[in-house]
Amino acid sequence: MCDRIVHRGPDDAGYYTNHGCAIGMRRLSVIDLATGHQPIANEDESVWIVFNGEIYNFQELREGLIQRGHRFRTRSDTETILHLYEEEGEGALKRLRGMFGIAIWDARRRSLLLARDRFGKKPLYYSLQSDGLYFGSELKCLLAAGIDLDIDPEAFQLYFQFNYIPDPWSPYRQVRKLPPGGWLRYTAAANPDGKAKVEQGRYWKLPPPAVEESGAWTPAEAARQIRDKFDESVGIRLVSDVPLGAFLSGGIDSSSVVASMALQMKEPVKTFSIGFEESAFNELPYARQVADFYHTDHHELIVRPDSINLVETLVQHFDEPFADSSAIPTYLVSQFARQHVTVALTGDGGDELFGGYESFFAVDRLRRLDRLPQAVRSILSALADRLPYSAYGKNYLRMISRPNDLERYFELNYTPYFLRKQLLSDQWMAPADAAYLRRTFADCLVHHGADALTEALYFEATAKLTGDMLVKVDRTSMASSLEVRCPLLDHELAELAMRIPRAWKLRNGRGKMILIDAIKDRLPPDLLNRPKKGFGVPLTIWMRTSLRDYMHDHLLSAHFLRRDMVSEPFVRHLLSEHASGRRDNSHWLWMLLMLERWFSLCGTAVPVR
Repeated sequence: MCDRIVHRGPDDAGYYTNHGCAIGMRRLSVIDLATGHQPIANEDESVWIVFNGEIYNFQELREGLIQRGHRFRTRSDTETILHLYEEEGEGALKRLRGMFGIAIWDARRRSLLLARDRFGKKPLYYSLQSDGLYFGSELKCLLAAGIDLDIDPEAFQLYFQFNYIPDPWSPYRQVRKLPPGGWLRYTAAANPDGKAKVEQGRYWKLPPPAVEESGAWTPAEAARQIRDKFDESVGIRLVSDVPLGAFLSGGIDSSSVVASMALQMKEPVKTFSIGFEESAFNELPYARQVADFYHTDHHELIVRPDSINLVETLVQHFDEPFADSSAIPTYLVSQFARQHVTVALTGDGGDELFGGYESFFAVDRLRRLDRLPQAVRSILSALADRLPYSAYGKNYLRMISRPNDLERYFELNYTPYFLRKQLLSDQWMAPADAAYLRRTFADCLVHHGADALTEALYFEATAKLTGDMLVKVDRTSMASSLEVRCPLLDHELAELAMRIPRAWKLRNGRGKMILIDAIKDRLPPDLLNRPKKGFGVPLTIWMRTSLRDYMHDHLLSAHFLRRDMVSEPFVRHLLSEHASGRRDNSHWLWMLLMLERWFSLCGTAVPVR
């Protein structure tokens, strides 16, 4: 199992087996290079730990544990977690500030505790089998252990709707992801005829976003607190025994991180940027402005990727269908940075916590549709049903005809209902009603009469952030053996961000305004005033050029179509529309290509008809 994830930890390996427990670790050495070998045991070797991630407040916790009589053999954050567990059990998790996947074997209780960090920056898969509990940082670990490969239909329904498989689902029925901010304890049976005990819980949940001003503070005070907490979050992530740098995209979030690093570090910050030959996707000039402003040790690269080989590589590292194409530049900048550093800070999380997505404004504008009478909605819905798929406005009519703002939000931001209806066999269609969505994402929606904008802000900062954005960052960076740290996703900063009224975040048609207020004197004015731009790739162009034949060959292959998931005529329609330039179908074609390559490359035993 460990051999399958050498890329996550190329520097060291360690194993412990005893009393029915077997735990292993692949280590990327970042803190305590000399004595941080894992697994690590407590003083009498009755408790053992393996741990993936970083704990940024471990030195403070360590001092308190020493005062309570614990003896440390290492300088590592791993051993700090172990002794804290001895003192506080599951309660120790609330004291940790960082990113982590943890497994602790307690021989005295014959139990194994699994835990995951608050936002799910570090992955943790598990499978409950008749002979025990299996777990690993990536799915390939569990497949190496021989776990059942039957696919989970609901997971694929969700993939077709959201373009990733949300927590806690995995592609397989027998494998689940531990939820972010969650723990699981497996206690072995006391005798051969008994049953194991399984307990699960959450030690943290993101507070819902504030809607109204409370009068307890002013925007200026909020901006000051954000700035102070942000700088602290960056500062505690600068501790490293190996070279450290930062991704610099030219956007506000990554530029803010680099600015804070430059103000706190004695030596120049190592910064890394990539661009594409296509000018619409090249943000190197904006990144260079920040690099010049702070005199960073700047590295930039114009990417001319072999797009076909890149597809294959990404599929094999993700282990499950994953259709966020921004994984491409994230993987490429990770590869580039790893040539110089072992740790990189990023600006991930700013859009989710401070309202940076343009879609939030669209959701807010759609609230006026609440006034439409039901009779009018019914007419619009019937009209949308009757229009041919190729008619412009068909999906929009369905969206505005929805009976509630939650359904409109999901129609607006994820795979349209009519596209899924044309593309998929019935068994692969997820229900589109609000009741299903609330049931499926019970921990990621606010409920209790919240409006669509509040729901959208919370969903993006929970389900989407954990299941899409952070999966992308973890898999692409660890594929290059690069540790990535996200100071904007420090949980103390996130809790502060959730207290800020959304009117201070979304203002004058722009998002993240309170964050901009907090750091605006640190960045060039041109950067602050430019329109938001995502971390994109020229996928539309590639699918009409270098990827065209490859895409056609795989999406129309008998191997893919015989699975009876998608309609061959409609796949041909999407390909034809895209090739002619009538519509940009690159997003949906990429979703299908990632699915087809996953079936082919990941060795799944999924039957075909």
